[in-house]
Amino acid sequence: MASRNPLANLFGRSPIRPIQEHMRVANEAAQHLPELFTAAADNDWERAKLVHKAILAAEKEADKLKGALRRHLPKSLFLPVPRTDLLSLLSIQDNVANTAKDVSMVVLGRKMRFPDKLQEGIVEYTQACADTAQQALVAIQELDELLEVGFTGREVTRVESMLKELDKLERRTDKLAVSLRGNLFKMEADLPPVDVMFYYRVLTLLGTVADDAETVGDRLQILMAK
Repeated sequence: MASRNPLANLFGRSPIRPIQEHMRVANEAAQHLPELFTAAADNDWERAKLVHKAILAAEKEADKLKGALRRHLPKSLFLPVPRTDLLSLLSIQDNVANTAKDVSMVVLGRKMRFPDKLQEGIVEYTQACADTAQQALVAIQELDELLEVGFTGREVTRVESMLKELDKLERRTDKLAVSLRGNLFKMEADLPPVDVMFYYRVLTLLGTVADDAETVGDRLQILMAK
């Protein structure tokens, strides 16, 4: 008789599928961010509210998966991956969803709209951060294949190439952030100080989404090296 437990169905014979599913959901939260900032730029706060709800739903689902994984992840795995490493990877992935939620709460809570002169840059920056999270997912989706081949051969070379692209995308977000901060600095005197404080806060949070995504890749790199 087939199991009626969705978690059991997700686990199957390996805990890797739920790890991958968790990253898929965490990435989903990040992928809503560009639309959130587009809605804010248009002063369309009803649309922004819907995007915010979608981000909250993804973050909540990621939390459920995280909790289930922590409770049910076997304590002895016949895999070349320590349980502690998988739990560490899970926590880092969860940070992507958590930070996306933090961004959306600030933007919607304050009905934050960046100054017109920064709009093009903020949209580009937000998309770059989302692209970085997407690339982390692409790499994590190869984890089951890596395990099957024992972290050897052509699959390792493929994933290493993906991780190099991930690093490249994260470096691009750093450059965009520096540019935005420089432009914002030039405008500070003409803007309400509290608004300026929150502009910088959101820029930092967006950068954290990209940083966390890169860290997911770093953890995968460590697994490959063991």
